[in-house]
Amino acid sequence: MTSARPLLASVLLCVVLFAQPGFGWDGQGHMIVAYVAYQKLNKKTRTRVGNLMKLNPDYDKWVAMLPKDTPTRYRRMMLFMIAATWADQIKSESNYSDDGSNNGNTPDGTTSSQNTGYTDLLRHKYFHFVDTPFSDDGTTLPPVPTPNAEERIDLFRGVLAGSDPSALKSYDMVWLLHLVGDVHQPLHATTRVSSTQTDGDNGGNAVKVCNPGCGVALHAFWDDLLGTGSDVNVAITTAKSLPAPNATDAAKTDAATWVQESFDLAKSKVYVSPIAAGAGPFTLTAAYKSSAKKVARKRVALAGARLANLLNDELK
Repeated sequence: MTSARPLLASVLLCVVLFAQPGFGWDGQGHMIVAYVAYQKLNKKTRTRVGNLMKLNPDYDKWVAMLPKDTPTRYRRMMLFMIAATWADQIKSESNYSDDGSNNGNTPDGTTSSQNTGYTDLLRHKYFHFVDTPFSDDGTTLPPVPTPNAEERIDLFRGVLAGSDPSALKSYDMVWLLHLVGDVHQPLHATTRVSSTQTDGDNGGNAVKVCNPGCGVALHAFWDDLLGTGSDVNVAITTAKSLPAPNATDAAKTDAATWVQESFDLAKSKVYVSPIAAGAGPFTLTAAYKSSAKKVARKRVALAGARLANLLNDELK
């Protein structure tokens, strides 16, 4: 008989490999958020979430990644973790296409704001972030494009709480599993504007760092803080080692508050020495990397708790 621990390890291996390559917090980070959230879901919500996941067009593909003898308690959790990466999975699926402008990162036109469910085969990359601008040199700030992550979270959670069909709730739910994690990444909530980058630095994507090799985007460094590998126990082990979020903070339900927190952290923890003005490259120090890792761990723990509260309280 296969013991539970090796079986769980094999499931994790399948999930982690399936989620690569990742975006946002990276696939592993989003699965960690989902794992934290799943532990806090009540029984009714777990059942509802499980039924809604089955409506996703990639559900059978997710199931095929799990060993056939996976116990139900692990199966549901792992599928939930995979579902949290779906919004990034479609970036590499050929039946989906980019929309908008700026390589699909800027909304443009009526289709950018549509919410039609799985018949929508657009990638909507601009759903993943909020380009809230700031400047240290007085450069005029551009407007914040919409739709964006904050606006979509508000829209999607309204659908979950309402009387819309389950198919639309399924689509909006899997986006929410991902976006709640995204907006807790500081560089998904800002863009730094300057005289040399008047349209902004695209959330640190236009800033290069050395870590140790040069040429890595600052945004990518922050995305990868929770790991990018395929170690069989990394996702759950990391999740179990996270600091418990402050209960008062976890109870904050407003997406605008979540985004503001990330924006403030970007200014106080991301764009600080050795990150200076300009596009770099900047050599990251041990102190900077240690601070960044602490921020990332706190943010995903908080994101998981808030995601659970949202689903428990609002999903109908």
